[in-house]
Amino acid sequence: MLHVTCDLCGKELRGGEDQHYVVRIEAYAVGDPAEITEADLDQDHMEMVGQMLRECEENETEVDLVEPYKNFRFDLCSECHKRFLQDPMARERDQKFDFSKN
Repeated sequence: MLHVTCDLCGKELRGGEDQHYVVRIEAYAVGDPAEITEADLDQDHMEMVGQMLRECEENETEVDLVEPYKNFRFDLCSECHKRFLQDPMARERDQKFDFSKN
């Protein structure tokens, strides 16, 4: 038997007894489609790549590679699903501050 727990509150979700929801999120880089010009075609791109590699080796810096595509899957109980639908980006939660009056 498959054991599923809510990814937000940790409640165990029993198959057939508890309502359970799956939330899937995709995150990917979007670039503006660039128009290819004659100047682009005239450039030596292999030389540019070689120069970039030489600079990385000389500087010995790590290159931050951003994943172009990432997907997420979350299992949610009924209550967490309701909260997610009301505020999917958690904006309200992040903006609540409890400052004391001095």
